[in-house]
Amino acid sequence: MAATRSATAAPANSAATTSRLAKTTPNRMPRGGVRADGHNEVVLCGRVSGEPTVRVLPSGDELVSWRLVVGRDKPGLSPRGRQLQTVDTIDCIAFKTALRRVAGRWTGGEVIEVRGALRRRFWRGPHGAASRCEVEVLAIKKLAASR
Repeated sequence: MAATRSATAAPANSAATTSRLAKTTPNRMPRGGVRADGHNEVVLCGRVSGEPTVRVLPSGDELVSWRLVVGRDKPGLSPRGRQLQTVDTIDCIAFKTALRRVAGRWTGGEVIEVRGALRRRFWRGPHGAASRCEVEVLAIKKLAASR
């Protein structure tokens, strides 16, 4: 019931709630609880679709980007009986030097697990404002080599 209260209302057991939240790390959800400040953690396993791309931003920062092909658990059928999409292709980026180095060695086809946060990036292009969602990768684990 405490999750439905407004952000300004203090729950009756506020000491217990504060204690439980204080024991959690900033990147983890408290056991069985709801964080008031939100939580943005993404874990994906899939196949790297091709060779990663290195980009230099106007700020001078460098990043590596790639697409991760992730299979869907239950593809199913559309209401008209057509087969629905069986994979999702998700854009991933990495800023950290160590992660850029790891991703730079890929040729495509590697099976990996990524952990990070979902980000929405905005920019202005020739056709006006645009945006894209991508995963900012904070950790990578290689599960299998390319085929």
